[in-house]
Amino acid sequence: MAKEIYSKYPLIKYLRKEALPTALCPGCGGGTVLNAFANAVDQLKIDPKDLVVVSGIGCSAWIASPYFLADTLHTTHGRAIAFATGVKVGLPDKKVVVISGDGDLASIGGNHLIHAARRNIDITVILVNNFIYGMTGGQVAPTTPFGAKTTTSPYRNIEHPLQISETVAAAGASYVARWTTAHVYQLIESIKKALQVKGFSLVEVISQCPVQFGRRNQMKEPAEMLRWYLKNSVPISKAKNMSPEELEGKFVIGEFVNRERPEFVTELNKLIDEVQEHFGLKGESDGV
Repeated sequence: MAKEIYSKYPLIKYLRKEALPTALCPGCGGGTVLNAFANAVDQLKIDPKDLVVVSGIGCSAWIASPYFLADTLHTTHGRAIAFATGVKVGLPDKKVVVISGDGDLASIGGNHLIHAARRNIDITVILVNNFIYGMTGGQVAPTTPFGAKTTTSPYRNIEHPLQISETVAAAGASYVARWTTAHVYQLIESIKKALQVKGFSLVEVISQCPVQFGRRNQMKEPAEMLRWYLKNSVPISKAKNMSPEELEGKFVIGEFVNRERPEFVTELNKLIDEVQEHFGLKGESDGV
């Protein structure tokens, strides 16, 4: 029966069938993100052999590894972008993609995220933001909304969340967009753009976690969380004319930046060429 279901999925060729069904909780948004990524790869006709997909630790790290059929690195907590940086410098012709969660990439790995954007290295990051540490028990995270309840903030969270997309845009990324799992078609289009940008690109996906976040915040069903996203999503064009008070509890969606900036690996290889030429070593190395 399972094989019959999988055979009807048009993008099954991009997935590891032996790893299915997924270990994701019922209603998790991770499946939507995996589907959106597979659609983007398929529509751009990217050969998975040209991809290296990197993840860290956490629920969202499982999206790439073990489910996506490509070369994948399942790395240490918070270090996915550091590993991806090494891959891109060593294999500059590969498309390097990081898929992991907010706890992994924006908390434990926050410095790597900011400085990869500052360097503008040519990697794509799909950051799945479910507002919580899902795998380890539902603890409060740097992305948990103000007033929300978690296992470690059972009365309410008194901290304001890190605004990931705004921070990465300010750090210097070439492309930054934010969508929710209720905006699937827009999400696919942004992933496609991110994969084609020369430079650091971030697509933040606000994704439902009904098991750890939803049930503690009066949203036990995944559909309730999706309706919450739709009700509180504000296009960035409209958000620019709203006050901080009006934006409290809202999700600003859309493209934050799409610009050209010098890219790190390109500049690194230029520097290597300059140094080799200066010392009369030109032709002795192909750079990195």
